[in-house]
Amino acid sequence: AEYGVLKKKKTPCTKNKMSNLRTVSREYLNLTADAAEHEMDKLLKVLEDSKEFNEKKKEHETFEKEMAGFRKMFSRFLRTRSEKIEWAKIKPPSEDLIIPYDSLNKVDNETTLGLASKVCILKLNGGLGTTMGCVGPKSVIEVKDGLNFLDLTIKQIKYLNKGYGCNVPLILMNSFNTHEDTLNVIQKYKFSDVEVLTFNQSKYPRIYKETLQPVPQSPFSNLEDWYPPGHGDLFASIYNTGILKQLLDDGKEYVFVSNVDNLGATVDWNILGHMVETGAEFLMEVTDKTRSDVKGGTLIEYDGKVKLLEIAQVPQNKVEDFKSIKKFKIFNTNNMWIKLEAIKRVIENNELNEMAIIQNTKSLDGKPIIQLETAAGAAIEFFNKSHGINVPRSRFLPVKATSDLFLIQSDLYTIKDGKLEMNPARPFPGPPVVKLGKEFHKVGDYNERVNGIPNIIELDQLTIAGDVVIGSNVTLKGIVIIVANHGSHIDIPSGSILENKVVTGNLRILDH
Repeated sequence: AEYGVLKKKKTPCTKNKMSNLRTVSREYLNLTADAAEHEMDKLLKVLEDSKEFNEKKKEHETFEKEMAGFRKMFSRFLRTRSEKIEWAKIKPPSEDLIIPYDSLNKVDNETTLGLASKVCILKLNGGLGTTMGCVGPKSVIEVKDGLNFLDLTIKQIKYLNKGYGCNVPLILMNSFNTHEDTLNVIQKYKFSDVEVLTFNQSKYPRIYKETLQPVPQSPFSNLEDWYPPGHGDLFASIYNTGILKQLLDDGKEYVFVSNVDNLGATVDWNILGHMVETGAEFLMEVTDKTRSDVKGGTLIEYDGKVKLLEIAQVPQNKVEDFKSIKKFKIFNTNNMWIKLEAIKRVIENNELNEMAIIQNTKSLDGKPIIQLETAAGAAIEFFNKSHGINVPRSRFLPVKATSDLFLIQSDLYTIKDGKLEMNPARPFPGPPVVKLGKEFHKVGDYNERVNGIPNIIELDQLTIAGDVVIGSNVTLKGIVIIVANHGSHIDIPSGSILENKVVTGNLRILDH
């Protein structure tokens, strides 16, 4: 009533009263935060003291470290959840914070030999192939010429080791979803000349949105009660598992990090040379944004520092501004170069405790739950002399859907030493736009409907929707649209050449 809420006649709030309201609101949030944190601590202690661990000392120690990390994140989430980024303080990054790739000094062969002994490659391998209808780690999906993502990475590293007489190790950061399957898969690389190291990122408890209490009732409860807390967990996990110490002891100084499904993410000596030259502890590869990249995180200047801005952090009324390719011209490829000693420092000094938290809302058994996550790129602001490198689009070739697979498997790309190279016969600088309907979204369905990837060297745009089957040795040029409406079926005969064509209706090819 004091603030005019319960009176019939509304009383305007003065600045003083608004300030009082905000203070009361903050105090209430702090009270509820304290209660939620206290309750969470009690429940986590029950999990940590579980008799289910018995003699599993190592698992118990790992679990305690993970819960310590979760406690810190949960506590910070409770106290910062009402905070919003101040849109007016956001500035485009200055020229010295985004360096064009073409302006980098070229590294000579002698310098490259020195760098090769100091670098290691880390792939973020925590994702499953479920969105493409596959079982198991996404990294084992066959991509091209019978090779999967891991096969291609191994081929790249074998080429580096042979060419430069070095030992560049491959490190895989798995999640509890991919770890066991990955260990089985990498057995085939046992006798290759590539050292493969693996570690698991943390396993955090999901939280009920309404009560802010943990979902799991036991440390060994169903896996769906837990989640991997985003690739921002890389820094704590590589330190806690001892892999960071092992790499430093082996004389490694720099790590190149990327998503395992980005086939354009390969070692670039000019970028690493620039890192050494400038003394940067963290480099993020960004590339020019197109309309298909509008949701990707971007680098900004905020309070005088470089910062990663993700769409989840953007106020609802500013989302369209964030998506603008005129205002925010670049986006994060998630290719990162990081100094290993700097990772050790920021972890031991607790410098990453203020990394931005992303609240990811999902549903479990019909109840809303939340996952607290961080992005690896968000750590950029905590490393010295960090900045972005605006790289060519060719360094960002992710396979997120079967439409991406269609492009990679086509004659548009060839494989050389594990790297994808665009066919020089392509008359245009970039790949065509390919949109495949829901009938093609699962890899199994896609393989049944596409009988040999068409020749698409001169293709600008392709749209396929409905019950469509593509024959072998088909050539597509210009803009091609193939749509089978509900109840219709279209067979594109083997050997067909379609240039600037729209195909619709019914077209059946029957064996006789």
